[in-house]
Amino acid sequence: MSFIDKIKNFEILELIDKANNLSLKKGYDEISLERAIFLSWWCDKGDCSFCYMSTQKNKIKDPKKAKRKVDAILAEAEICKRLGWNIEFLSGGYDSFETPEIKSIANDIYKITKTPVWLNIGITDDLKEYNEEIIGVTGAVEIAEPKLHDKICPSKSLNDIGNMLDKASDLGFKKAITIILGLGETPDDIEYLIQYIKDYKVDRVIFYSLNPHKGTEFENSSQPASLYYAGVVATIRLTFPDIEIIAGTWTDNLANIGPLILSGANGITKFPLFKMFGTKYGKRAEKEVHWTGRTLKGTFTDIDKLGNEKSEFNSDLDPFIKRYIKESLKNKY
Repeated sequence: MSFIDKIKNFEILELIDKANNLSLKKGYDEISLERAIFLSWWCDKGDCSFCYMSTQKNKIKDPKKAKRKVDAILAEAEICKRLGWNIEFLSGGYDSFETPEIKSIANDIYKITKTPVWLNIGITDDLKEYNEEIIGVTGAVEIAEPKLHDKICPSKSLNDIGNMLDKASDLGFKKAITIILGLGETPDDIEYLIQYIKDYKVDRVIFYSLNPHKGTEFENSSQPASLYYAGVVATIRLTFPDIEIIAGTWTDNLANIGPLILSGANGITKFPLFKMFGTKYGKRAEKEVHWTGRTLKGTFTDIDKLGNEKSEFNSDLDPFIKRYIKESLKNKY
């Protein structure tokens, strides 16, 4: 019986157990905290039917005003460094920043964190412009079943994403994809995801569960069931033992963390860092990791790790460092 058949036959606990044993055998005993750093709240495409940015296109009169200040972006990266968080990727909607700007930001973050960053900036032909400041490129696949993908993400062709990943490979960069569960896929559609990973030799898969945004066609939809989510993650872990898996969940579903880790996730993501830090929610996230028997890389609760209000790299960042620390400390439990 295939892994997918086991999901369909509700044998998910068996899948989780096998994935957990494989993860332990492979030495995946440290769980990272991941945070996507957004460059802008604008996307020129703006037609992915689940996405918050699709609700903003007609509201934002001047896209330039949706761009974040670069110093704020770099200060956020420095706070992540202090807290031991990984930067999941730099994320920007289409036509929010020009390639030289993104390269400059990535280079400055590399200097701060000493770690090259992932990009998730849409389908781009400019990968040759990047060097050691990035480790890899993320393709926003979202859903790998072609007909459903074309309906939900009409401006992001699966073939175009795949071509970008191939070019990334030719340039020596790693390749990642994002997948959102709860968009109408079925367990059988996991076959499309598995084939896509094989076809493009994907190094990293980032899973999210649907977050129904007001104003989108999914606003009244529910998030996927936790065991279904865990079963999909376990299937990918068992099919691809060496792949890196990051799994996202929301503050209203923190109980997903434990099962997702046991299903093979190497890291967890999609948290409002400054709102959760030092709160009961941060403590809960850490407890979820603790009870999987894994070690957490980074912290949700250690106030001392925030450090002082001065940047270690550039005094221009000081006002933003101060603001982020203040925002985190006001939530102190």
